[in-house]
Amino acid sequence: MTDDQDLAGLDPYELMETETARLDRFFSNAGDADWGKPTRCVGWSVRDVLAHLAASEEYNRACLDAGVQQFLADVGAKGAVDLASANEIGIREFDDRTPDEILETWRSRSAENREAFRARDGGDVDSSVGAYPARWQAFHLAFELATHADDVGVPVAGGEAGTRTAWQARFGRFAIKELKPDLTIEADNGHTHVKGDGVDVDLPDEQFVQAVAARLPADSGIDEGTAATLSATP
Repeated sequence: MTDDQDLAGLDPYELMETETARLDRFFSNAGDADWGKPTRCVGWSVRDVLAHLAASEEYNRACLDAGVQQFLADVGAKGAVDLASANEIGIREFDDRTPDEILETWRSRSAENREAFRARDGGDVDSSVGAYPARWQAFHLAFELATHADDVGVPVAGGEAGTRTAWQARFGRFAIKELKPDLTIEADNGHTHVKGDGVDVDLPDEQFVQAVAARLPADSGIDEGTAATLSATP
């Protein structure tokens, strides 16, 4: 099992609460002209990201209810052949809803699931790879929420930015160790050094977080092979 010392002292449930609240404020204040704006997710508008978040809560519920295989079978029956097509199907299922209706759906589903994950702390939930620690899954969800907040341009107060990047980097190091155990990953004064599999890079934590989330900008200077090695995003 992966060493999770990188996560020591962090509360994934509070991180989920913080990132959810950040997104909720942003979406609640969005106007008609905002929903169609492009995001960092290629091809997705702000509205699409919100719909994706709402749809993703169905998977989270399946994790809690030991129903992931049935969930995957149901999505496959709708035509999904990979994660990208599954995501697109989830988004399109909200095409007949107004943004306010989508927001309310996400808000209620998310609140229920966050409470349930917190209640399962110390135990396992279902996942696409079988039984998986609920606490670790909550970290994955917190990171996804933070990533999507950045995708749509949710502002982060200056006083929060450093702490936020720090926990994202700590999770990123854990996630890469979990996914690619042959790599050597070390933290050093706001930087992360990754070595192995033909890669030897030292990145500022902010850039490392982008790499883990597969959100490196085109001008990052990091080649495609290295970017793929550093990504924990399917």
